[in-house]
Amino acid sequence: MKKLLPALAALLLLASCANTQTTQSGAVGVQRKQFMMLSTKQVDSMASQSYVQTLKTADGKKTLNPNPQQTERVRTIAKRLINQTKAFRPDAANWKWEVNVEGSSELNAYCMPGGKIMVYTGLMEQLNTTDDELAAVMGHEISHALREHGRERMSEAYLQKIGLLGIAAIVGISSDSRDNAATTLKIGSAVTAVALTLPHSREQEREADRMGLELAARAGFDPHAAVSLWRKMGAHAAKKPPEFLSTHPTDDSRIKELDALIPTVLPLYEAAKTRPG
Repeated sequence: MKKLLPALAALLLLASCANTQTTQSGAVGVQRKQFMMLSTKQVDSMASQSYVQTLKTADGKKTLNPNPQQTERVRTIAKRLINQTKAFRPDAANWKWEVNVEGSSELNAYCMPGGKIMVYTGLMEQLNTTDDELAAVMGHEISHALREHGRERMSEAYLQKIGLLGIAAIVGISSDSRDNAATTLKIGSAVTAVALTLPHSREQEREADRMGLELAARAGFDPHAAVSLWRKMGAHAAKKPPEFLSTHPTDDSRIKELDALIPTVLPLYEAAKTRPG
């Protein structure tokens, strides 16, 4: 037991000290402090390696950038959005951004840590998205990268794993039972999945919604398109679990929150339309 105390003390110290604000709050007011245990460099490196592998796999299947017009369209929208990331974090201008399209029926897109973007053709073909709606999706995904939500989730998972192993070790030692330690791990995983991981992920989604709406508006894309996009998504969505046990807000609550924020970002959109070029 004595051998565990220094490790647990170090764990508590990390949990209390590794909080940071990754972005400026912007007009939409995203100000939550985030727990970061891993470095940006570590996570960006892992994301870059994963992205390279994704590109190789898609290229091998002949699904990487299958339509030059679609790829150019996505990259043009991305460029406008990336130019506005300075509103939340000036250093993003120096990221090694990459933008590609993958042929897939999935209604999906993502932006890995460090600015590695992928948009699936299903978003354009199945939803018949306008440029404004596509910008809403991409702005949302870029915002995940700006807020370093991937790094945050990995840090939490890492802390969770270490903490559970420590608790299991204590239970095993105090009761001299490996079965009790294993039970602690199983119960702990189930509890933290609902009490920590899922609720926190919903907050990350809301942050990305808010920031994405502002990014799109600053880039000259109509913020009302975020609402029309999620209505389209809702019409195509399969049955979803209750919001309490979901990692994403329900479509109805998401639309309500976005609609309420439109007056905040509308002046940014109006100003963008008057800018030369």
